[in-house]
Amino acid sequence: MSFMGMVYNKEGRSEHMTSKQRAYLKGLAMNMDPIFHVGKASVTPEFVEGIREALEKRELIKIGVLKNCTDDPNILANLIAERSGAQVVQVIGKKIILYKESRNNKKIMLPK
Repeated sequence: MSFMGMVYNKEGRSEHMTSKQRAYLKGLAMNMDPIFHVGKASVTPEFVEGIREALEKRELIKIGVLKNCTDDPNILANLIAERSGAQVVQVIGKKIILYKESRNNKKIMLPK
């Protein structure tokens, strides 16, 4: 199940992320450094839990895929998004950008 381009409204129903929203989030993430790195161990339950917590606090995060990780970054992005309830904003090279609206710490207002 791919979450690429999906946004969830207040009722929990999925909506497609618009290109304007995606561009806005890409712009915000441009100067961000990765706060998580996927390595040889790939995606563990503890890793996903850390992602969930970071998304609740920040809403937008960048993840780096290390050279010693043999998994495809696009597959990893969709796997992490599915397990964390986030949306994949972009995968470029070995960098993954994820977004998830915070329930308690809303910081990013997406354009319509």
